[in-house]
Amino acid sequence: MRWSRYFLFTTREVPADADVVSHQLMSRTGMIKKLAAGIYIYQPLGWRSLKKTIEIVRREMDEAGAIELAMPSIQPAVLWHETGRWEKYGKELLRIQDRHDREFCFGPTHEEVITDLVRGEIKSYRQLPVNLYQIQTKFRDEIRPRFGLMRGREFLMKDAYSFDVDRDGMGASYEAMRDAYQRIFEGCKLDFTVVEADSGTIGGEYSHEFMVLADTGESQVVSCPECNYAANVERAEASCEQADDEPAAEREELATPGAKTIDEVTALLDIDAAKLVKTLLYEADGEVVAVAVRGDHEVNEVKLQNHLAALQLHLAGDAAVEKATGAPVGFAGPVGLADGVRLISDRAIEGLCNFVVGANLADTHLGGVNWGRDAQPDAFVDLRVVAGGDACPRCGHALRETRGIETGHTFQLGALYSEPMGCTYTDGSGETHPMLMGCYGLGVGRTLAAAIEQNHDDDGIIWPLPLAPFEVLLASLNAKDDAVRGACDSLYESLCAVGVEVLYDDRDERPGVKFNDADLLGIPVRIVLGGRGLANGQAELSLRRDREKHDVALESVVERTTELLRELS
Repeated sequence: MRWSRYFLFTTREVPADADVVSHQLMSRTGMIKKLAAGIYIYQPLGWRSLKKTIEIVRREMDEAGAIELAMPSIQPAVLWHETGRWEKYGKELLRIQDRHDREFCFGPTHEEVITDLVRGEIKSYRQLPVNLYQIQTKFRDEIRPRFGLMRGREFLMKDAYSFDVDRDGMGASYEAMRDAYQRIFEGCKLDFTVVEADSGTIGGEYSHEFMVLADTGESQVVSCPECNYAANVERAEASCEQADDEPAAEREELATPGAKTIDEVTALLDIDAAKLVKTLLYEADGEVVAVAVRGDHEVNEVKLQNHLAALQLHLAGDAAVEKATGAPVGFAGPVGLADGVRLISDRAIEGLCNFVVGANLADTHLGGVNWGRDAQPDAFVDLRVVAGGDACPRCGHALRETRGIETGHTFQLGALYSEPMGCTYTDGSGETHPMLMGCYGLGVGRTLAAAIEQNHDDDGIIWPLPLAPFEVLLASLNAKDDAVRGACDSLYESLCAVGVEVLYDDRDERPGVKFNDADLLGIPVRIVLGGRGLANGQAELSLRRDREKHDVALESVVERTTELLRELS
């Protein structure tokens, strides 16, 4: 493709709303163009890379035995009412009405639609298992769309759904998809990890996230180098803490004027944060719940919401806190809460003795507090955020913490959707059972953005070859010189003839502009030819990744280029 005839316009300006590298570089290279908040046009250069990502995904899904179809973006509300998700999903679900006032939504996912399809077509165990997938545009009305394709409202996604007769079958389908995902990310030449994850609004019993590792990733991941345990911090299990063996002390009031934060209280009382228990008040579907955690730990709100089975969860406001505790914010504690306020404790403090808590009284804390005698939670459960350095819940080795970008998520759904929707099969004895489902999502645009987050430098993108929009950038340094232009034209035609994807920069621009654009675009192999090189019968070859320049005889350029591409593939 000749640049002069291509729809490609680069810019030095960084969009004001581009907070992450991938958004900045995809905008500057002309890969995407913002149309509205969280909604982007995939311009020709970006669409080429997206198509390559799609091809890798489609190849591995087909190889794993999944069958491609296409489902409508617009879904009738009646299907979502069958599963209860019309009410549960929240404001991210874009609800719309047609001219007859019938309710629909723009699909953020397709569990209901695929289940409706399968229940109408499959009746017997002999027709199972089956795995169906599509690659299609989704829409989720994010409250704060940001980071370009990383968290947009409209996005391109591959979603697959498996249907099986029993748990063994569901597990086998799940593992086949997990293996396919591994091959997809390996095929994209990305550094990734697989972690246990929370199932979120999709639901189900068991799920994994595929994380492309990047320092700029918005997700925190903990992993054990000893036993290979890995999990998103939303899901990561905390190891059990040892119990104190000291005798119970007398409870006492401690004056803590103006001390509300952990640092202020521990400094004033000269105690370790591990001996301070903080009590936070939450509203869960309108109910006020008190949550106790160790002073040096943080509440994992995903774990808390799952434990409470709450649709909505947020910190209680000042008025609710004062009503539940009788004290201003900052002095809440588990002793003497108002009637009807449930108390839930993180299990890390189940064996703690003689600890300090808020006294539910302004400027006052209580010391020498012990469970059983002074307060008793309704339950001790794992509620804390796990961090690097904590003990692995499997082997006790210290966990390490990294950052990643969630690009794929697989779920074992069981009968979560098939049972309420009557998606059943008849076994060999004539008995009816719900099909057991798996669900497998992969963000196509998000994978592309994650590849840039992982592969870039200060000057631009450094594409892994499988995702690069073009394999080779050929730059003519003097487009007005007939001899140079003729030699470049010949090289371009020869490279195209052997199947190399070439972006030929034939523009009448200064060399500096062309070099800067070449670095920005990040195409893996660069060929540069100017008047001096032509006089010596040589072109300059380099790789974007290391930028080491090599002079190559013109008659050897095509051969050497194809060798470099084989080495990169």
